[in-house]
Amino acid sequence: MKKIVCILMITLLFTSCITAQKTTSKETKIPFVWEAANVYFLLTDRFNDGDKTNDNNYNRNKPAGKLRGFEGGDIRGVILKIDEGYFNKLGINVIWLSPIVEQIHDAVDEGTGLSYGFHGYWARDWSAIDANFGTKKDLAELVEKAHKHGIRIMLDAVVNHTGPVTSEDSAYPNEWVRNAPKCTYKSYDTYINCTLVDNLPDVKTESNENVELPPFLIEKWQNEGRFETEIASLNSFFKKTGFPKAPRFYIMKWLSDYIREYGIDGYRIDTAKHTYENVWSDFRKICDLAFAEYKNNNPKKVLDNNPFFMVGEVYGYNIGARRLYDFGDRKVDYFANGFTGLINFDFRNEAKMDYEPLFSKYSTILNTDLKGKTVMNYISSHDDSSPYDINRTKTIESGTKLLLSPGISQVYYGDETARSLVIEGTKGDATLRSKMNWNEIKTNTETQKVLLHWQKLGQFRRNHPAIGAGIHNQISSSPYVFSRTFTQKNYIDKVIIGLDLPIGQKEISIGNVFKNGTKVRDAYSGQKSVVFNNKIRIFTSERLLLIEKN
Repeated sequence: MKKIVCILMITLLFTSCITAQKTTSKETKIPFVWEAANVYFLLTDRFNDGDKTNDNNYNRNKPAGKLRGFEGGDIRGVILKIDEGYFNKLGINVIWLSPIVEQIHDAVDEGTGLSYGFHGYWARDWSAIDANFGTKKDLAELVEKAHKHGIRIMLDAVVNHTGPVTSEDSAYPNEWVRNAPKCTYKSYDTYINCTLVDNLPDVKTESNENVELPPFLIEKWQNEGRFETEIASLNSFFKKTGFPKAPRFYIMKWLSDYIREYGIDGYRIDTAKHTYENVWSDFRKICDLAFAEYKNNNPKKVLDNNPFFMVGEVYGYNIGARRLYDFGDRKVDYFANGFTGLINFDFRNEAKMDYEPLFSKYSTILNTDLKGKTVMNYISSHDDSSPYDINRTKTIESGTKLLLSPGISQVYYGDETARSLVIEGTKGDATLRSKMNWNEIKTNTETQKVLLHWQKLGQFRRNHPAIGAGIHNQISSSPYVFSRTFTQKNYIDKVIIGLDLPIGQKEISIGNVFKNGTKVRDAYSGQKSVVFNNKIRIFTSERLLLIEKN
């Protein structure tokens, strides 16, 4: 009898342990929330060269201006850094790659020396990946490995224009593009029905007329042995969607294939305000359809129920404008036309503000006018000539402000390592696009210190959606302490953050965020404490606290 009772007790104990484990796991699972994402934006060609054999293709041998040619970076290089855990250590949960589609083969003179399409914004064939960047097999591996590491992949979509015309790169037909007039940027119309610069053919995205494929593309596909496959795929797409065979729908079909076939999670839309806004409503429908097809065909690879994500480059938009972008003669709500988020072009200026005015402003707007939508903040980028801290003298502060601000954080490659933005001998935006400074990470103690700061903040942000998507509340102004709280169905996330605190012993009030007796931990130092009288006391050698429930 005693033996039976013993066995029964052990069984019950074992069962309760399993139940407790399941319950704990369920309670502590961190949901991925786009509005709180920590995005890493990299120029594929400049980040990491993982495959030396693909560095030179299409006879791209002309001497280019400094940092205006291909430097060897590729998809394989990104995969290697995923394998190394570089992005996980940095707390990144989305990687945004510059466009990887096949670029024009020749170089053009922009007045800065010869330039190749290393940046990815000069498309020649949207249906192919540029050989300098890798292969579709590489892309499939990239997405698969990123997903296994809890990282989403966001690609860059260029629908507004083709690449420049050269002696090696045929023009798209007149039914597809316009070559004049050049945009004057004085009104809504003069942003759209025009070319951004000379020799950058503007796709007639407003057209609903059926057009034939460009002859050079037909010949290219025939030479590559994929003409019949591509035509069958196009016919299937147009039959299924009912869209006319207009220029924008061809391009959107080709871009949606990267969703349908490989399961990418989002698109950053280039030059969004240079087309009519309904273009992006159309693209949203096509992306959603492709994402649904991917999930239906790959049920075991589905990460969660998040919809496909689209963030737009509406150049000049800032969070203070709320939902509307003002062209002067017309205001447009891009959030009502397919976009969940827009890039916030003013953050690199507003980062000069003190913490509380910055944080409270962003939290208020995101939780009222932009509720359900978001913005993507940055301090530097590939084409912003006025980044915050161009001389990299405030890299610790930059990381603190960017990674703790409400909204999406966009880390431009090298922000976290103080990669120089001032490169001697370059002209124009090439100075912003130097190769990633991997060697400095290995040899420079200051670089290592900066990187460690960004890693700690990045991991804290990734682990707490409350930081980017929660509600901000100042607890005290001196010392400066605030909370962020986030609720999604049964998931509740709360954190306490203190900045500009004294080094050594710290005692801060935490309001009623955590109950007295709650065990807490400072994620920055690893030190632990217990809440008493709505306060915590903790000793660290740093001037900030990142408090989470232990």
